[in-house]
Amino acid sequence: MRWKGQRRSTRVDDRRGKGGVVRGGAKLSGGMIILALIFAIVTGQNPLSLLGGVMQQGGGSSQQQVRIPKQQSAAEEENAHFSSVIFASTEDIWNQVFSHAGQQYKPPSMVLFDGQTSSRCGVNSEAIGPFYCPGDDTVYLSLSFFKQLERMGAPGDFARAYVIGHEVGHHIQNITGTERQVRQWQQQANSKAEVNQLSVLMELQADCLAGVWAHHANQQQNMLEPGDVEEGLRAAASIGDDTIQQRAGRRVNVEGFTHGTSAQRVKWLKRGLQTGNYDSCNTFSQGA
Repeated sequence: MRWKGQRRSTRVDDRRGKGGVVRGGAKLSGGMIILALIFAIVTGQNPLSLLGGVMQQGGGSSQQQVRIPKQQSAAEEENAHFSSVIFASTEDIWNQVFSHAGQQYKPPSMVLFDGQTSSRCGVNSEAIGPFYCPGDDTVYLSLSFFKQLERMGAPGDFARAYVIGHEVGHHIQNITGTERQVRQWQQQANSKAEVNQLSVLMELQADCLAGVWAHHANQQQNMLEPGDVEEGLRAAASIGDDTIQQRAGRRVNVEGFTHGTSAQRVKWLKRGLQTGNYDSCNTFSQGA
């Protein structure tokens, strides 16, 4: 992708490698933190609730544990720079798309983090991958996910850009009311399979909206180079529900899908890329 030399977003909060201090109570060992994470996985509760209890048991001790900030590598810094440029491009493109429709675009913010971070949607770990929180209109991105994409057979700049464009797609769904409508439908659904199918349609629409952004970014900013589209399509294919289940050695369970098959994700990303049209992304009327 031709991204170097283009503007960075001013709406990025870089929390990577930030130090932190736990004040009062007992020191938290690595073992305690691991136990807290296991507790969270088994019970579905916030691991901080367990850590808070450990700290209280330490009484009134004045001990502190300082986390040493992590040194960022040159590659990590370049990925952060890249992410900020791509995020800025989504701001510019979607502002134009909304303006042409006679509407005003309210852009999201983006947080870069490692380890875990807090949001209006709760405390989230980098292990869950990139996510968008509608509660604070913010995209949360751990750059370690880019390495995971490479391990899944989807390297390349546009593979990374597609991930960011997809999360911004969820923001579009939020500010246009789609996200709220889908949540209402899910509450009225008669089965878990229906709830999951609505989630699939949400995710596929976000894929298509990522393609719409890329279509206009290429036309207006000349971003795409030969091979970029193929990188994005490989990324979409690599994170399909069926592919992920097979990679994990599990039986493919269609009713358990929440993001769509590899073929469906490729189809909708390609549709957005080819049409550049927001209206072409209505997965709810056109089906997966």
